[in-house]
Amino acid sequence: MRVNEQALRQTFVQIGRLMYDKGFICASDGNISARLGSDRLLITPSGLHKGLLEPEHMLIVDLEGTVVRGGYGRSANLKPTSELPMHLEAYRQRPDIEAVVHAHPPITVALSIAGIPMAECLIPEAIVMLGIVPTTQYATPSSEENVRAIRDLIRNHDGLVLQRHGSLTVGDSPMQAFMRLESLEQNARIGFMLAQLGVRNPLPPDEVEKLLRQREKLGWSHPGERAEFCQVCGACHPASQPHLPALRASDAPPTLNPTDLRELVAQVVQKTLGS
Repeated sequence: MRVNEQALRQTFVQIGRLMYDKGFICASDGNISARLGSDRLLITPSGLHKGLLEPEHMLIVDLEGTVVRGGYGRSANLKPTSELPMHLEAYRQRPDIEAVVHAHPPITVALSIAGIPMAECLIPEAIVMLGIVPTTQYATPSSEENVRAIRDLIRNHDGLVLQRHGSLTVGDSPMQAFMRLESLEQNARIGFMLAQLGVRNPLPPDEVEKLLRQREKLGWSHPGERAEFCQVCGACHPASQPHLPALRASDAPPTLNPTDLRELVAQVVQKTLGS
């Protein structure tokens, strides 16, 4: 067994536990894959609790989905995740990526059902790490329809919301793909709180431009995303976006006194965190 393969197996174990501990998956939900050279993938199995993964559980498949080597020891009869076709499509469309993570983060899924988009410029870190995050059309999980739903979108996005289903994040390593999942769900959590407060308040276009320059310096930008940020967030050209003027008193939304505001925020946080 190559050293990098063993390291990947251990990383999958770690990420599976993180996804479960953070509530991004339950039971046998979720799957992880990564490239092993130019024509092989390491991928998690179907039917196992991802919080209880062991290194021997993972399988090796080729880029057509054929199992090259199954798990070993008592795991020899395991099958690859039923979402294998979705993973394969992501790699076909994105030769630059090294890893794919699929999960069912609950707040992200809830917002997709409620019709609240994630493709907004609200959180600086999400803009830099994720860019625009579109939501796919609903498709039956593990189906060819699901493969078609991600095909065009994954070409120029590092994170997708799968309508009523979950998330798909990609990266140059399994850990980066996981971190993008974590950022996505954090963005959803904040979006949920804002929805409860009745506020959206996106970043001004000139501030989005600054973040896009950071994203470009990190090498995370994609062809065509500038036009998308222009359409979604109004960030159309660095020189053409002055700071937004301050709201006049007559334009401002109604304000709460400090006591009422503290009580409202406490209620929202308690409801969101389930405590």
